[in-house]
Amino acid sequence: MLESLFTDPVLKEAIRKFTRTRKIKKDETLFTPGDKVIFIPIVQKGVLRIVREDNEGREIFLYHLYPAQTCAMAINCCEAGKESMVKAIAEDDTEVILIPVNLMEDWFRFPEWRTYINQTYSSRFAELLGVIDLIAFSNLDKQILHYLRKRAGALGTDTLNITHQQIADELHTHREAVSRLLCTMEEKEMVRLGRNEIRLLSS
Repeated sequence: MLESLFTDPVLKEAIRKFTRTRKIKKDETLFTPGDKVIFIPIVQKGVLRIVREDNEGREIFLYHLYPAQTCAMAINCCEAGKESMVKAIAEDDTEVILIPVNLMEDWFRFPEWRTYINQTYSSRFAELLGVIDLIAFSNLDKQILHYLRKRAGALGTDTLNITHQQIADELHTHREAVSRLLCTMEEKEMVRLGRNEIRLLSS
């Protein structure tokens, strides 16, 4: 997957020689806030969910990483020599390619690598602006629906095995509020609620 992104034979050889692959089970964490960033992960198969976590363990969903995508937050921490500021969780069984941080600067001599990193920053920045807009300007019901659609889209399904508490944790709100709004959404035939299960009925 990663090698198909590039055509430079020297870069492709470096990828084969210096990277390694790691498999992550569904719901397993790749890294958490405070971890030392020693590699840049690029998704090979599956999906990673990136969330921001505060000192009290409260989380907010930021974006997903799909095959051939990497985490701009990890790149930023790598370049700045900082610890991780986000958590990366496998949405499903996932495989990532790990690029050692000491190769980041050296690989900038490859135009294709520079383009890839710059495009990563651009796309993730746009997604983060969307998250900020959603939090700042949208009601909680729209935030919940957006979150459910993103999670369902990442898994390629219309049904999520998820609790109201999990949604509340990642949207940084109260479970009671989430439950109340989900019931309202069910009355509007937007979702169907089951035991630890939510099915999306509208696009």
